[in-house]
Amino acid sequence: MNIEQNILEESSPTQRLRAALGLSVITLTLCGFVYSAVTTGIGQILFPEQANGSMIEQNGKIVGSRLVAQPFVQDRYFSSRPSAAKYDPMTMAGSNLARSNPELLAQIQQRVSHIAEREHVAVEQIPSDMVTSSGSGIDPHISVQAATIQVKRVAKARHLSEQEVRELINQYTQKPTLGLLGQARVNVLELNLALDQIQS
Repeated sequence: MNIEQNILEESSPTQRLRAALGLSVITLTLCGFVYSAVTTGIGQILFPEQANGSMIEQNGKIVGSRLVAQPFVQDRYFSSRPSAAKYDPMTMAGSNLARSNPELLAQIQQRVSHIAEREHVAVEQIPSDMVTSSGSGIDPHISVQAATIQVKRVAKARHLSEQEVRELINQYTQKPTLGLLGQARVNVLELNLALDQIQS
């Protein structure tokens, strides 16, 4: 009989239960509380804006987050991409519909027709991100092409020249991360707030 077997035979069920519960409490404390507190503290020290939701304030009032899309329906604003989560960060999700699903195809066709009519552009000019939702359902960015096809409508509604609006898009275009990851993109909320700012 080896040493491990002797120890197990000499320890009572109560002792083993106490040891198991003690280990569970220690693990829960370290992983559930200590780790969370440390990472939260590091985030608040090194990245306070991101740790608090990347909120955008205007005139002392929070108007949104740089990380969450909002629905914009007025002609004077650039539109965000569609959202399967209705722009709610608490229920964020993709559509979960397969590319061959008739319901998804019908949704896309409806969006294509609406955008083509609203923006007065050919169907071929409409980028895919304007008719499909993102994986999260709350992606705050659109492609530069998606912003460009909206220039004429926004400029007309705001009585601005198209050149002024294009320059603003260029100003708020974010390059691919590290110059390699993703594509050039525009944060819709920031762009719309900038439009409001130049006309305030």
